[in-house]
Order: sequence, then C-alpha cells, then structure tokens
Amino acid sequence: MKTAIVIGSGFGGLALAIRLQSAGVQTTIVEARDKPGGRAYYWERDGHVFDGGPTVITDPDCLERLWKLSGQDIADDVTLVPVTPFYALDWPDGTRFDYSNDDEALFAQIAALNPADVEGYKRFLAYSAGVFEEGYRKLGTKAFESFGDMLKAAPALAKYQAWRSVYSIVSKFVAEEHLRQALSFHTLLVGGNPMTCSSIYALIHKLERDGGVWFAMGGTNRLVAAMVALFERLGGTIRLGDAVVAIETDADRATAVRTASGWRGEADAVATNGDVVASYGLIEGHRRGPARVRALKRKRYSPSLFVLHFGVEGTYPDVPHHSILFGPRYEGLLGDIYDRGSLPTDPSIYLHHPTATDPGMAPPGCSTFYALAPVPHLGRAPVDWAAEGDRYANVILDTLEQRMLPGLRARIRTQFHYTPADFQTDLFAHLGSAFSLEPVLWQSAWLRTHNRDDVIRNLYFVGAGTHPGAGIPGVIGSAEATAGLMLA
Repeated sequence: MKTAIVIGSGFGGLALAIRLQSAGVQTTIVEARDKPGGRAYYWERDGHVFDGGPTVITDPDCLERLWKLSGQDIADDVTLVPVTPFYALDWPDGTRFDYSNDDEALFAQIAALNPADVEGYKRFLAYSAGVFEEGYRKLGTKAFESFGDMLKAAPALAKYQAWRSVYSIVSKFVAEEHLRQALSFHTLLVGGNPMTCSSIYALIHKLERDGGVWFAMGGTNRLVAAMVALFERLGGTIRLGDAVVAIETDADRATAVRTASGWRGEADAVATNGDVVASYGLIEGHRRGPARVRALKRKRYSPSLFVLHFGVEGTYPDVPHHSILFGPRYEGLLGDIYDRGSLPTDPSIYLHHPTATDPGMAPPGCSTFYALAPVPHLGRAPVDWAAEGDRYANVILDTLEQRMLPGLRARIRTQFHYTPADFQTDLFAHLGSAFSLEPVLWQSAWLRTHNRDDVIRNLYFVGAGTHPGAGIPGVIGSAEATAGLMLA
C-alpha cells in the first residue's frame, strides 16, 4: 500500500493518519468542517476559548507513542499537565468526594462514608487491574477479524464476569451508595450506562489511577493542533471544509473518494473516522453500503449530550477543573436517558472549568466553563432542540447556581449551547448520538463495526464506532488496531 485517504480528522482519524504516514504511506485526511478535531472542535468567542470536547485526557502514553514512531517528542508540540483532583464529585445532599489516586486521601474519604468499604475498594481496585490487563493492554489495540478471535478472548473475559454491569460489580465490593456512583459513573464518559455497560469497562478506574488525568494547555484543541502539526511534518496532507459525498468502488474495492467541492482522490486504501452509519451511506456502486446501513440502524446507540458553554466575569478559585454534579436520582435518571427517552428535569452535570488550570483560555479576570448533561438521542426523544435549547440551558443554569456557582447568571458575558441536533448536523452522527454504538457486551469487539470491512477489503474504520470504542484512549487504540491491518 502506497497511498491512503482518511475521512474525518477526529482523534482516531488523526492517530491513524500519523501511523500510516510514519510508515511511509502517503496519506490525505479529508475533513468536512473548517477545523480539524471532529468532536474535539473549538470556538473562540469574546476572548474565551471553548473546547467542544473531549476534555478528559487519560493514558498520555498512548498519545506519546504517536510521536515516538518517528523519533519525535510530544512535548515539542503540546504541553500536558496533570489535573488534581481528577474530579470533584458533588451530590445534592451536600456530600463531596475528591476523586484522585492519592491513596491516603482516598481511603480517608471512603472511611468517612463507610469504614467497611475501604477494604472493599481495595478488592475492587484489584478487580479493575485485572480487567485493565485483559481488556485494555491485551485487547485494546487488537483487531477482531473473526468470531474465533472473540472466542479466544472469552475465557479471560468470563473470569471477570464480563456479562455483568459495572454498577453491579462495584456493588459487590462497596455498599455505600455515593461510593457505588463514584466508582461506576466513568462509563458515561464513553457513552455507556453504568447499569448495563459490561463490567470490563471498570478498567477505566485502573487506567486513571495509573496514568492520571491530564489537560492540554490551551485546551484539547491544542492537542489536536499538535497532532496535525506532526502529521504535516511527516509529509501528510489535510483538506478542510470539504465534505466527502461518495466512496467510489470497483468490484469489491474502494477506489476513490469524492467531495462536495468536486475534488476526487484515488488511493490504495480508504479509512473512515466518520459516523459508521453515515460512512456506509457514502459507498457508491456496491450493495454493501445499503445493507450495512440497514443492519447498523437496528443496533443500540449511545445517548447524546447537551453542552452549555459560557464565559463569566470573575474567577472561581474554589471550583476545580473537573466536577461531577450528580442529580437526586441515579438509576432512574439513567433509565430516562437510555431507555424511556425522557428529557430529565434533574440532570447530572459534568462541569468543565479549564481556566482553573489555564487562565489564558479567558480574558484577564474572567473564567471559561462548559456544563455537559447526558440526554436521550433523537431516536429516543425527537426533541425540537431549536425550541427547547434555551429552556434546557436554564435548567442547567438553575442547577449550577444552586449547587456550585451562586449568582452565576449575573456574571455571564457570553453563552451558547450545543445539542443532539448539532451532533447530527455538524458531525453526521446517527440519531445525534455523541458516542456512536452503545458499549454493551453484544456490541463489543467482533460484534462492533469491524476495523476492516468484511467485503470491501481495502475499506477500514477507526474511531468510536469500531473496536474498542469511544474515549481518547479507545479511539487511539482503534487507530493502532486499524493501522496494523492496513500495514500488514
């Protein structure tokens, strides 16, 4: 293989393109939006820098390895700094838990809630280490090309009761409800319901403990810019603002990519970092496209997000970089979002406060925030977000004012929101899902979209919709798996 085209410049697409270009494959990235990054888009408004997300960086080693492929150093292109605590967890009853990898502080906080759960937490940590080894180290960058590949992994996954949910496994180790929520909410960061997501995803706890939680100075957009700079230094080409309208085929091969501007690029292989439904919909001249679109539409998709961006006068030295404001319900709220399609009036909120670490992301004396709430995707709740957006923004602001940022509204100097409809329009996301296929056991590994198509053998997939799934480490892992197939 001498040439490749990668559709989409999210983290997965960029990581794949860097791997290909580092191996001498002349690679072109084609991106529909005016800036690279996919979901990691950003805006500059009134002197504030607003990252679209993702904003939680874990396992920086998986990023550093992209630079090492060509003997370079990530630190030359972007500055990553640790964030402590990882998250401040806050409940309506006034309970506060600072989640980090400081064992002494962690054990003391656990003991304050329930002394018996200290030993239970230690046992959970051992469990998390086990699934981290089996599910992340051994399988996170391995492509599943056949059902047999999945069967080989089955004994190890069975040992850790992969059919059970993260919440049920956590509940086996700790009894106190705040702690059960604190140790299970992480699956929401990759689109999974803690009540149904495979217990394998408990590996996230070990991933964070060992690697920490990090922030790119200037915002996640600076990490994207660093990856683009590395790719272009290696000789790669990126086309922005030119949406792909077709993947051309001849017999069982992808031959070229055509864009809205009329540009046409031929390549030995085509890989897509786009939404899996939308990507299969691009296939022209082959029955494989419509057949896969029909099959994929029958699968379960992760929820969407409502994200409220706002810049305010003044600073908030007591508000940490990452906060999770749990609502008064946990299981009931998750049921509304994942199953019943009911828009919650009592949302749980992830509050991102980047100026806690980098004041330069706001004008002097000001602060930048975003508040993110999981909401049903458009297939579960066909909300008219053009009409509903402002009202839901007020639901979020009410919660923030009551719980963490008193007098907030009077200090807001700029504000806008991003809804499921925007995910659908800007990112071509099926049903406006923020994380693609829901990470449940029957949609994992070989049962997820394959890293290489089964029929069009030079068509590849990378990103949240393929193995291993969403989140920065997940999509970077998918890039390594897909690159391995392409370069074999």
